[in-house]
Amino acid sequence: MYWTLELASYLEDAPWPATKEELIDYAQRSGAPLEVIENLQKLPDDDTIYESIEDIWPDYPTKEDFLFNEDEY
Repeated sequence: MYWTLELASYLEDAPWPATKEELIDYAQRSGAPLEVIENLQKLPDDDTIYESIEDIWPDYPTKEDFLFNEDEY
């Protein structure tokens, strides 16, 4: 399973919190690329409720990762 910012962006408007099945259904209905659906299908088959993309992709970059702080330099 691999994620990129582009693939994760297809889940921005997903109905969080959601189960694996709900996320797959959302991805299919919203026309997300096959890679997004395949990544979601690789999630564990349990009743876990995902609160956000960070629960699926722990290394999801946040806005703070991209902000440049001029005071540091």
